[in-house]
This record gives sequence, C-alpha cells and structure tokens, in this order.
Amino acid sequence: MEFLELAQKRYSCRKFLDKEVEKEKIYKILEAGRLAPTACNFQPQRILVVTDREKQKALKECTKFTFDAPVILGVCYDKEESWKRKYDGQDGGIVDASIVTTHMMLEIAQLELGSTWVGSFDPNKARNILNIPDNLEIVNLLPFGYPAEDGAESAMHNQRKTIEQIVSWNNFTCHIDKKC
Repeated sequence: MEFLELAQKRYSCRKFLDKEVEKEKIYKILEAGRLAPTACNFQPQRILVVTDREKQKALKECTKFTFDAPVILGVCYDKEESWKRKYDGQDGGIVDASIVTTHMMLEIAQLELGSTWVGSFDPNKARNILNIPDNLEIVNLLPFGYPAEDGAESAMHNQRKTIEQIVSWNNFTCHIDKKC
C-alpha cells in the first residue's frame, strides 16, 4: 500500500473486538516507534505497554477514552534526555513522543488494526495508575486492537481543508494559487 493510501485509510478507531493482539504485531508497532526520528536522535521516548485488564480498568479513572481496547500504550518522554532548544529552552520531548506515536499509529493501520490518539486524560491520575517515574512526562495514551465490525470512522474523518487553505508560499499572504 502506498503511503498516502495508508494515511487516508487510517482513522480513529473507537470500538474494538475483544481479541488479543499477537505479540509479534505489538513488537512491529513498537519497532515503528523505535525507528521514529527524534531531535538530535536523543530518543527520549519511553513506551509503556498496558495489556493487564485491571490496569486498563483503572485507567478509566483518568479518561473515558480507553474504548476497552486490548492494548493501551502510554507514550512518554524522559525530560532528562530530551533535546531543549537553546534559544528559549522549549522541550522537544512532546514533539518526539508525537512523532513516535504517529509512526506507531501508521504501523497499526498497516497491520489492519485500529487505534486512536488519546490526549484527554488526567496526567496525574495516569502517572499514579501506571507508576510513571518523575523523570517521565506522559504525552498520550494509544489504545489499539482489532476494529469491531460495526465500528467506523467518524462522520468528520474525510472533512479536510484544501491545500490552498493550509499552505502558503514564502509568506502567509502568498497562497498556493498565486505567483509570488
């Protein structure tokens, strides 16, 4: 499958089969995250694989968006290892963890599994439930598994702005359809 086809096919899956995901597939997904680019190749990402049903049930205390997925990844970064921009100290760890998550989401889709990025959670509760050390910042949860047969993409999935609406050339007053 070509990349753009894969990117278009992938959607936020919010309903999963009660079916275990094979370890081989989980490792392929984790490998996609391991290979993702990070600032200065510092690789600060830390990924917690949560397959324990009791821990998953406990995660419902910090978010309603676990969707009873058979696997939930807690995607974090190590603040002590992440790159910091010298001009203002901005921490690149959030971006690194986001790139890692995107790579894993695309591998999940390639494996014909479904996932959804969950950013709506109480990070302090998640930290306690998952026993996340103080040096790690949790960026997102990534529930995934086999999509339920009656699950579907949201009605908004294919609603995308045009290239002309999101791209400018050389300055933000020069859009793609103008010569600048």
